[in-house]
Amino acid sequence: MKRFPSLAVLLALVALTFTACGGGSSTTPADPANAQGQVFVTGEDAPVSSVVSFYITINSITLNNSSNTVTVLSQPTTVDFGRLIGLRSLLGFNTVAPGTYTSATFTLANPVIYDVDMTTNPPSIGSINGTLTNSTVTVAFPTAGPLTVGSNGLAGLHMDFNLRQSLAVDGNGQITGSVNPVIDVMAVSASSELGQITDFNGSVLSVNASGNSFTMQGPWGFQEVIDVNSQTLFNGTYTLASLPVDAIVCTEGTVQADGSILASDVEVITTDKAFISGRILAINPGPTVTMFVGEELPNLSPNIPVDTVYTVNLSAVTTYDVCFFDNWFSQQLFNGSTLVVGQRIFVGGTYQSGTFTPDMVSLRRQGVLGTLVENSVNIVGGNVGSFQMQNDLLMSYSAGGPFTVNTGAGTIFENINGLTGLQAAGAANLVTRGLVFKDLNTGKPVVWAHRVRVLQ
Repeated sequence: MKRFPSLAVLLALVALTFTACGGGSSTTPADPANAQGQVFVTGEDAPVSSVVSFYITINSITLNNSSNTVTVLSQPTTVDFGRLIGLRSLLGFNTVAPGTYTSATFTLANPVIYDVDMTTNPPSIGSINGTLTNSTVTVAFPTAGPLTVGSNGLAGLHMDFNLRQSLAVDGNGQITGSVNPVIDVMAVSASSELGQITDFNGSVLSVNASGNSFTMQGPWGFQEVIDVNSQTLFNGTYTLASLPVDAIVCTEGTVQADGSILASDVEVITTDKAFISGRILAINPGPTVTMFVGEELPNLSPNIPVDTVYTVNLSAVTTYDVCFFDNWFSQQLFNGSTLVVGQRIFVGGTYQSGTFTPDMVSLRRQGVLGTLVENSVNIVGGNVGSFQMQNDLLMSYSAGGPFTVNTGAGTIFENINGLTGLQAAGAANLVTRGLVFKDLNTGKPVVWAHRVRVLQ
């Protein structure tokens, strides 16, 4: 299986921690005499628009300096970077010797590329077994920002797998299957925006009300402990004590020194025991939706395999919601008549005798890759305004050309000085994270952005 608050919020991430058995939060106990520190690893992607999945196995990750090398990921881990469009995934957690590390080394294997063909009806998916030009990649941290691990401290390694530069294409722009890994690294803290866990889906295995925690199982079978405190927000009338076992939930929060996640938000999505999630490729009356299945729980194969196109009839569904947008107005914003190609949706339901029966749909946060349309930036005041992007796949396919991105005072801009800087950025390449809604006046998709990142 795959792993997967205002309107301007972004689709964030899937949190993965690993043990030698392939699941669970794990650390090596620190020797007090050595005063070890902890390092967590997050992953992200600068994508290619036609690529919906890009799997690669990370066999190991080490940190290096002039006198020492330490391992932060030793269990081979398969990651789908194609889904991490502007998103993050927690890839590892380990105890290492204190020190200042100037580079990271990644050993890689088995790339597999899935891309979508929108010219077929319904849209179809093709796959390529890739070939690595280099299976070992060493990347230096920025000179002014090495990764420093303090005694009994917690530090983070953020890796950005740049698919746009890693995947070779031919003269017609078609992916050849040759993969030359291009990875950027950065030292981050658990409290920084790049260190946050913001979209971890899974089912509740157990609740420890007296211990202020519960345990989740993600779509790949790994388990993660989620701590809560008095600041943790639950949707609806839910509390930790009333959190249903087997409910499917989404959590946001911060990595802690023991590898658990301290939740800032816990969203009970559904008490059903099955879901599929992915991008909408086509919509027919009913509504009947054709979608790329990017994640599911439990394993619904062979009836609904992951990384395939699946058509689901939503005509009997009456429950629609927007992730982490907990009020009555959400169904006015998102319902059966406001579905649009390009949205990422979560469909919950029951799965019995090989049949999946949907009964709820949730709009999820996502990332969108594209090029800034020159002279399209409109500034209302500060970072409140809008701009247009051109995307060569789902979003511009759905919009019939450029689409609008709305920004607000809380929108985070990376590598650019807000809307003012974007106004002078020309045809910059962007990754925008947020929620995709249907413009009721035009019928086209529009993005409400929480994060706008200019690709270097």
